[in-house]
Amino acid sequence: MMPLQLTCKETTALVVAREDRSLTWGQRMALRLHMAVCATCPVFERQMMTMHHALHQWRHYQEDETKPPSGGTV
Repeated sequence: MMPLQLTCKETTALVVAREDRSLTWGQRMALRLHMAVCATCPVFERQMMTMHHALHQWRHYQEDETKPPSGGTV
């Protein structure tokens, strides 16, 4: 059983772990409780979400193949 009072270090570890696996009910509740009282961990969580969305967009990026490559004429 996980204690409901997490340190910032434990919280950031759970935020990172959440990218790879589902958290247990206790972990989700402890994370939510810590996020409600901490000023800095929600900032870290937003940064992680921003990186996650940027990488997702990058993975699914396709250049328009109908356009000629941009470059000057020689």
